[in-house]
Amino acid sequence: MCTLFKYTIITGSFKYKSACSAALRGARSMVMSTTSTTPTEHTPMPSALKFDIHAKCSTTKARASTLRLPHGAVSLPIFMPVATQASLKGLTYDQLKQTGCMLCLNNTYHLGLKPGQAVLDKVSGAHKLQGWDRNILTDSGGFQMVSLLKLANVTEEGVRFLSPHDGSPMLLTPEHSISLQNSIGSDIIMQLDDVIATTSPDHARIEEAMERSVRWLDRCTAAHKYPERQNLFCIIQGGLDLDLRRKCCAEMVARDTPGIAIGGLSGGEAKEDFCKVVDTCTGLLPERKPRYVMGVGYPEDLIVATALGADMFDCVWPTRTARFGNAVTPNGSLDLRHYSFADDFGPVVEGCNCACCTPRDKGGLGITRAYIHHLASKETVGAHLLTIHNVHYLIALMGSARQAIIEDRFPAFLHEFFSKLYGDKLNYPEWVVGALRRVGVDLLAD
Repeated sequence: MCTLFKYTIITGSFKYKSACSAALRGARSMVMSTTSTTPTEHTPMPSALKFDIHAKCSTTKARASTLRLPHGAVSLPIFMPVATQASLKGLTYDQLKQTGCMLCLNNTYHLGLKPGQAVLDKVSGAHKLQGWDRNILTDSGGFQMVSLLKLANVTEEGVRFLSPHDGSPMLLTPEHSISLQNSIGSDIIMQLDDVIATTSPDHARIEEAMERSVRWLDRCTAAHKYPERQNLFCIIQGGLDLDLRRKCCAEMVARDTPGIAIGGLSGGEAKEDFCKVVDTCTGLLPERKPRYVMGVGYPEDLIVATALGADMFDCVWPTRTARFGNAVTPNGSLDLRHYSFADDFGPVVEGCNCACCTPRDKGGLGITRAYIHHLASKETVGAHLLTIHNVHYLIALMGSARQAIIEDRFPAFLHEFFSKLYGDKLNYPEWVVGALRRVGVDLLAD
């Protein structure tokens, strides 16, 4: 299975290696344009999406929009569940559709290892492989290289690492990441970026990663074979240094990709710093392009980042926490393994319209907290049921935020949301209060 990476990159044809070498020579010899405040103009990239803004909050930076992709229209803001290996753990794709999902994630690194590029080409992509007729976004695989694998080494050429299967040396380049995503056939594909933790004390390495991500985007753009049906998003890097983020925004915006992601966050940084980066970047990005903050899934993070002007979010958290018996609710996470739920015969969340919570006489499953308590940590069906609920809850939450933006009552929505989540205003986190004050909403005001 791992021979795909090894053959294509390390023992591939002379023609392929010559092309890579030429690209590397160009990257090494060029003067980094990120040292200038006036980036070079680039030819606009073809786009397979249409982005329509329907309403903007009159107080905050929140937007309600529609992203039209090859496999259907997607209402924004949106939470996107993560189906890492072409499967959302525990759910069939009919069940995923019932949550309201129109856009989910697949993982390039994992699909490149198994089933592998040859199988993906033979079946004509991941949509057919997994029986999903809605939209797919794939990450580039770079984050997994650095976060999951031992002895990963990032160079200008790409990311060198050891195979998790047999320990053999392997290499992922920007060109191969795009080639894999072209084979997957995802509606949105991500550039390979140089990922480094925001908590790293090595400022020089953070700056290097930002500049390399810009160069790698150029290589990804050149390698992209199907821009008329797959949308390549760039990724803003720069750690917590707002000047580096500004510089990266200028470079990436000049390259005019169909959409723009803010990456390198949710890595342990303080929430105040997270909000400053998102707020800074959205203030510099084009209004007429979708904005994607990568790796965000906690309800409070989603709502604050929406207020700061972001449109798209993803995270494994709602599915992972379901496997530990935790339900996402308006009042916070609920651990249904606790003995107090053993005789609680109410739904997971009263009034929730997911298949799990909806009563049987209204077409749902009518699952109770007591039943989940009985199953949690013992039977896999408990995790499956909570996954249905958690994914539906976050998708519906973003739908409620969108409706509030359209009706221009988003500030009131913020007050109601955080009141339910934290109760007394004394419990509101300082980072939430501070972030929303920067966009005109004072949660502590009477």
